Amino acid sequence: MELFVTGIGVMTAIGNTVAENFHSLKVARTGIQRSAKLGLMLGEVSFSNEEIIEKLGLTKIDYSRTTLLGMLAAKEAWGKNEHKEEIATGLISATSAGGMDRIEKYFAQAHHEGMDTSRRMTYENGRTTEGIAKELGIKGYIGTISTACSSGANAIMHGARLIQSGRLDRVLVGGVDPLVDYNIKGFSSLGIYAEGICTPFDQNRKGLNLGEGAAFLVLESAASLSITGNKPLCLLSGWDNSTDAFHQTASSADGKGATLAMKHALKKAKLLAKDISYVNVHGTGTQNNDLSESAALRNVFGHKMPPFSSTKSFTGHTLAAAGAIEAVYCILSLRSNAIFPSLNFSTPIKATGLIPATSFREKVEVKHALTNAFGFGGNCTCLIFSKKM
Repeated sequence: MELFVTGIGVMTAIGNTVAENFHSLKVARTGIQRSAKLGLMLGEVSFSNEEIIEKLGLTKIDYSRTTLLGMLAAKEAWGKNEHKEEIATGLISATSAGGMDRIEKYFAQAHHEGMDTSRRMTYENGRTTEGIAKELGIKGYIGTISTACSSGANAIMHGARLIQSGRLDRVLVGGVDPLVDYNIKGFSSLGIYAEGICTPFDQNRKGLNLGEGAAFLVLESAASLSITGNKPLCLLSGWDNSTDAFHQTASSADGKGATLAMKHALKKAKLLAKDISYVNVHGTGTQNNDLSESAALRNVFGHKMPPFSSTKSFTGHTLAAAGAIEAVYCILSLRSNAIFPSLNFSTPIKATGLIPATSFREKVEVKHALTNAFGFGGNCTCLIFSKKM
């Protein structure tokens, strides 16, 4: 069964629309800057909550920043789609922070002012999804996924499986995460937060930068497409999730989970490693991740590596949103026949010698694009997008 991607939406530190993100990728403009408030390098979305509320035309508001960011990207992806009884439609959204920004706000108020905020002290991952569904009028299958940094990719994979099984005809899938103190301090406590802008796949990499953002895709079956008349952007041709369960926060040195995910995704797509035109790597810029992923890439592609890059050097690591954002970037690569660069790279990792693309390349035939997303606990997901042949 063919699965068609018919809509995409994205907002990150490098742009609030698909077009703005593509332009920043093309001109190599990073969105990672030093936060005046926190003193750390962060990838912050330019819109405030109030600006998003105004842009969405909302009046009665009780939404977290997670929900607001998700709504804006989801609406761009959804476009002019209409609800029809004969099309079973669902929404799968991923987040790790959920409504934590509100928890932090109300906890501080409670601590300093003695407020009774027990009603509002909720993690509300599912409520974020429900808010997006309500805004778009989606009333079918509604689900939330939270598997750390692989969440967005897993939401896409889950949506694909729901269509493949006949449960749905059309599904809006993606992920969203805001910047919250809890995550920033948590990653800092692990000793993997970089002082400067991250340098993925560089021998001298110092760690990651966090970012915020959201991205969503519309997936449709052929039956749905025959009713909506939407024009496919590409196919979602392969996917897989594998878990090496090596460590709570670290990936295995041999990249076993990532290797399995890529090999199984290729098998599902009925492709060989040599067929892949571009790889958007997970590429966080940490010592562990980049070495493990390098080993996995060597396991799969040997010494015939396709062009690859880490776009986290543009957006920062957006956690649950990362897999969805980078899926959109793969689709943009297919649509524009372009390879996006890794920024700040200078020296290959000694153990593997892999060199990412360091400049924007146009007029490159991109037929199949692969993206990786890895989460804590060794949760490894791979997605493959292909041109409609």
